[in-house]
Amino acid sequence: MSASPASNPKSPDISEKNKKYDRQLRLWGDHGQASLEAASVCLINATATGTEALKSLVLAGLGSFTIIDDKITTPEDIGNNFFLPSGCAGECRGRAACRLLLELNPDVRGQHLPQPLHQLLDTEPDRLLGFGVVIATGLTEALLSRLSGLLWSHNTPLLVCQSYGLVGCMRLQVREHLVVESHPDNEVPDLRLLRPFPALAAFLEAQDLTTMERRAHGHTPYLVLLHAALQRWRAAHDGAPPRTYREKKAFRDTLNELRLRTPEGTPELEENFDEAERAVNTALVEPGVPDSVTALFSSAQCNSLTAKSDDFWVLARALQEYVQSEGDGQLPVRGPIPDMFSDSDRYIQLQNIYREEARRGAELVYRRVQLLLESLGRPSDVISEEQVRQFCRNTHALRVFQGTSVQEELRQMRIPANETALHLQNPDGQLALYAMLRAADRFWAEYSTAPGSEDGQVEADVVKLKACLSRLLADWGCQNTVKDDYVQEFCRYGGSELHTVAAFIGGCAAHEVIKLVTGQYAPIDNTFIYNGITSSSGTFRL
Repeated sequence: MSASPASNPKSPDISEKNKKYDRQLRLWGDHGQASLEAASVCLINATATGTEALKSLVLAGLGSFTIIDDKITTPEDIGNNFFLPSGCAGECRGRAACRLLLELNPDVRGQHLPQPLHQLLDTEPDRLLGFGVVIATGLTEALLSRLSGLLWSHNTPLLVCQSYGLVGCMRLQVREHLVVESHPDNEVPDLRLLRPFPALAAFLEAQDLTTMERRAHGHTPYLVLLHAALQRWRAAHDGAPPRTYREKKAFRDTLNELRLRTPEGTPELEENFDEAERAVNTALVEPGVPDSVTALFSSAQCNSLTAKSDDFWVLARALQEYVQSEGDGQLPVRGPIPDMFSDSDRYIQLQNIYREEARRGAELVYRRVQLLLESLGRPSDVISEEQVRQFCRNTHALRVFQGTSVQEELRQMRIPANETALHLQNPDGQLALYAMLRAADRFWAEYSTAPGSEDGQVEADVVKLKACLSRLLADWGCQNTVKDDYVQEFCRYGGSELHTVAAFIGGCAAHEVIKLVTGQYAPIDNTFIYNGITSSSGTFRL
């Protein structure tokens, strides 16, 4: 029989909202959904890319959105934007898109502001600061630079999205983003077999394989099997556990000596022993504090708390104090254990042992959180016990992202001599497309139109765009050139958005917004470039 650590079966009275959002709740949980439903997002310009991003957020249950757009809908807009119906030509573009987006989900609120962005920046900049994330599309470099400077100074995340013909790009600007639930791809279970806590040690020692009935032997959790083999190994190796690849390979032989034997003396096929063999590398791990978490403990934000410090840093400081005292150099036990071939009684016992130890550790951290809050002059209940439990379940994978400013990127005249510069030297790489996008922005700044957008001007614009690109690369201090094919392609695009590329970039943008507002999963760091010609992409830090 195989026992599972999955949560309790769903109630037959499951709410309509849970049915509606069932699939995404499996990704970010009730608390993540609550954060999304409390979030407000601003979209600047209802372009095809921008509305596709909002579409995915509205369907996911975003709390509210605001579209800032004073443009009038053109036939070109209608041709590539599913949220601008044929009858809205001549209507305000943002209003028409807002109306159709709201039809997707009655739980979401939305509004449209028909004011030009430059006017808001001049007269009411504070209206741009109350959002969880600002998504910007279709902006000139000058206007984007002003917006970036404002949002950077107030630590409001900015996501710049662009689709240009068969090329797409996203740039995330965030000064500091703190992630508790980063959901690492290859998560190692927290089993503590090499240094078991008292309750676990007592359970493991009480399991005697030599006196078990045959059926119980074959349904013993693999943790017990590994512990028994570990005691044999340590007795023969001066108390040391297996550490190297060769030692762990030999340890498997020790483990297999514990298998039952047939009358002929050959080992019996027992599924729990097979599981134990596969788990040797992940279960026999020395518990400790990961380097990334140690770096958090050493940071100024953790060691110099103020009344304005983010809750994350208060929790990190409490965790640091726990590790140094009650934790004896270890993080709190996370709690969940993997599925394993076992009888139900012993599996449930193990589940409860780990859960109780996790609860005990979180309670100790919570006490330290309360003391820290009181010392900072903040209410002791401003961080809930549930928040602390969630934090302790994820202490092994805490992430802090320090971003860079889009405004500084636009201002800088040289590319630093690092990995980015090396990528730029590849004429077929994605950064060559980044250079082309920047050159197209320069073209617009000089000629007030996109290259190739005027009938009969494609060939002339090729020369002009090539000159813009050459000046840009010279300003960056780059000796390499970009292929003429790319210059020709960008002029052929004429600054247009293709709906397929816009939909792809918009979907990716929605993913990033959800990461930011829920505080889950790792966001891009910090530029994503998509090449629709080769169906390839790359992420770069600029």
